Amino acid sequence: MVAAVATAWLFLWAAACAQSEQDFYDFKAVNIRGKLVSLEKYRGSVSLVVNVASECGFTDQNYRALQQLQRDLGPHHFNVLAFPCNQFGQQEPDTNREIENFARRTYSVSFPMFSKIAVTGTGAHPAFKYLTHFIGSRILQSRPTLGKEQGGEGVPRLHIHTV
Repeated sequence: MVAAVATAWLFLWAAACAQSEQDFYDFKAVNIRGKLVSLEKYRGSVSLVVNVASECGFTDQNYRALQQLQRDLGPHHFNVLAFPCNQFGQQEPDTNREIENFARRTYSVSFPMFSKIAVTGTGAHPAFKYLTHFIGSRILQSRPTLGKEQGGEGVPRLHIHTV
């Protein structure tokens, strides 16, 4: 009987701890147009989180590939979540308005874009601080993406891409 009560208590405690753990979807971010958005709205979908730059040597192929992914997989609970960043070789010097105009005009992007942020260091956006802690230091130049099972359950999958 004591073992059963202890086991039940342990399961309740573990469930309470699991519910209080923060994840990527608990954060908020400012979208490219300046509106605060809860990332919670993307829970239940697979999220491909990328930092992007307009003046990178791979900009063209990456924006085209990201838009194709969004076009092909978006109807199946998938979202590219793009966060412009100027920390790597100063390859995103433009304003949010210029970044949005460039991406929409040149690549007809339909995926959510967020305001330019820092992804590393003391000024890093809290969601990227979480990802850095969760994933490790590989977030720097490799620009990883984090996919979670539909419904936000399961073990997050790490995909490393240069974007």
